[in-house]
Amino acid sequence: MPSFKLDDKDIPFEAGDTIIRAAHRVGVDVPHYCWHPGLSVAANCRMCLVEIMPPPGRPAMMLDVLAWDDLHQTYVPQKKPKLQPACQQAAADGMVVKSQSSEHAVKARSAVQELLLLNHPVDCPICDQAGECRLQDYWLEHQASKKRMRDEPVHKPKGVVFGPTIVYDAERCIMCTRCVRVSAELAKDPVLSMRERGNLNEITVAPGRQLDHNYTLMTEYVCPVGALTSSDFRFKARVWFLRSARTTCVGCATGCSSFTDFDPRNQHVYRYRPRENAAVNKYWMCDEGMLDYQRIHQNRVLEPRYKGEGVSDAAALGKAADILKGASPQKTAILLSAQHSNEDNLALLDLGKAIGALQIYYTGRPPGPSDDILMSEDRNPNRAGVLALSGGKAKPLADLVTALKDGKIGVLLALGSAIENPSQASALPGGAQVVALSTHEGPIAAAAAVVLPASSWAEADGTFVNRTGMYQESDRVIAPQGRSRPAFRWVQELAKVLAVNLPWKKAAELRTASQSTGAAAPSPSAPPPGGE
Repeated sequence: MPSFKLDDKDIPFEAGDTIIRAAHRVGVDVPHYCWHPGLSVAANCRMCLVEIMPPPGRPAMMLDVLAWDDLHQTYVPQKKPKLQPACQQAAADGMVVKSQSSEHAVKARSAVQELLLLNHPVDCPICDQAGECRLQDYWLEHQASKKRMRDEPVHKPKGVVFGPTIVYDAERCIMCTRCVRVSAELAKDPVLSMRERGNLNEITVAPGRQLDHNYTLMTEYVCPVGALTSSDFRFKARVWFLRSARTTCVGCATGCSSFTDFDPRNQHVYRYRPRENAAVNKYWMCDEGMLDYQRIHQNRVLEPRYKGEGVSDAAALGKAADILKGASPQKTAILLSAQHSNEDNLALLDLGKAIGALQIYYTGRPPGPSDDILMSEDRNPNRAGVLALSGGKAKPLADLVTALKDGKIGVLLALGSAIENPSQASALPGGAQVVALSTHEGPIAAAAAVVLPASSWAEADGTFVNRTGMYQESDRVIAPQGRSRPAFRWVQELAKVLAVNLPWKKAAELRTASQSTGAAAPSPSAPPPGGE
């Protein structure tokens, strides 16, 4: 594989790579603001300037410059090598590049950093980007000097509402144009542009338009400073108090890899962020997915209920067991949930087999809008997993409704509460006694005689199979809220009361079983949605 040297480190590269892309791939940082691996090259921030050494026998390209001479208190002519932006310079085999080891590149970065901060308001205490701002990081790393300009800085518009999700502060903006490129290249909606020149530059929305496409929060996410802020996250939390868990978005069947950021002090989730995964979502998430974390804390079932009244855990399990014991296996049905993990669904399947239930159905959230980037019409993260676990035997909700109307079901043991066709909610319970393991309020929980509060996807480790058949793990983020437990734990407790044996005892055993029961393996040949 061809390679070049960057500060005496060998960097392999692929055809078409630039210096910064090849370095990024192997984890070597070249300072930058405007470059992003998923966007086109702008080369306008000049923070990634590097010195490229000429081949032996060829003189370096030199520039005539003026440098201040402290001794004589005047500018004197000097020469310096012409520096190149690493984001734009193609890598070549045998190339020798100096970044941190070049005094000229180091000095240039310090000057760029100072220029960017000349008119910056430095309002870090009230800026949402504080704690994860490249201006802060690079000031310490590449400048670390006081501001020399004593003139009044240029003032620009603040708190400009770009649309329903984004607020813009032009004084903080460094004109990297990442947001412009996200709208034009990812969302295919070139609604943002740059106006004016020099220190009067600012980002603007096209006349008569709003920033209101499916990926507006990506414009905020890629912003390296605090110019763009999310109206949802704005002034809600300080990032240094937050911790992150590696999760999978459950907003739709794409199953984007994500980070879930939460405050361990109050066990509250504050935001989702995309986690890089070349095979699924690359660097991105849609707005609906990024805001889906809100369901973790909204409309939750947090205590057991019997006939609408709160009861103890033991009482709820006892009532559920009484219902199941008095049921005929031929008229007992299991309802799986495409919203829940493989572990929860397999646990319910195993209990259904143990009590002899012969009917298996599945449901989930209703479909929603889709696009050809990431958003799937299927708003359920684990439909493929449910169908695989059931061996294709699980029937859709419409068949369940028909069976209820025909009186073929006496007891329904259900996971979840949402149904894919809300118009069919009136068919529940249809004369059947329903025992529901529900995370949220909804049609199934409302129709159930017994409701057991199931933890959300953020409160338990779980695995999901996305629309391409890729098996993905999602880590627990926060502790179960209220008196909720992971659904498979309720199943385990219910099995004990029923005095039936399940083929697993620990969560790890259940996960292993769910992987070997038919869930698909990763499909490297599947084309990744989205793109650079």
